[in-house]
Amino acid sequence: MSKSRTYESRTESLLLPIVEKQGIEIYDVEYVKEGADWYLRAYIDKPGGVDINDCEHVSRALSDALDREDFIEEAYILEVSSPGLGRALKKDKHFEKSLGEEVEVKTYKPVDGSKEFAGILKSYDDKTITIEIDNIEISFAKSDIALIRLALDF
Repeated sequence: MSKSRTYESRTESLLLPIVEKQGIEIYDVEYVKEGADWYLRAYIDKPGGVDINDCEHVSRALSDALDREDFIEEAYILEVSSPGLGRALKKDKHFEKSLGEEVEVKTYKPVDGSKEFAGILKSYDDKTITIEIDNIEISFAKSDIALIRLALDF
């Protein structure tokens, strides 16, 4: 397991009891380098959405837990937030909740001349994602998908 995945997993373990007490769920945890800085991001959600007070409370409690455990070697910036409206779908639970929803798919390589698709998420499994565009189902290998997220309708 990579260092980033180890940090994410350990952070998720620390975060779980913090959010469970408040009826909040962990949407995702990521440890990424952007420019010269490392970021540890915890995305949280609950029915009706989270607000700034939820994020602040979780951030303070998580920061204290991370300070006690002190397992991350590098300096990092901790961020706790909502996954947002156009949230990326990464885990099976994300796909399950989003079945029947409109999604945007971006692929690494062109598929039938395009790298961007929008359609209704019809199904998923360990290796593929299937969306429906104009009554036609199209399947993508997960390994070919750069990003899949909920579509934003304004």
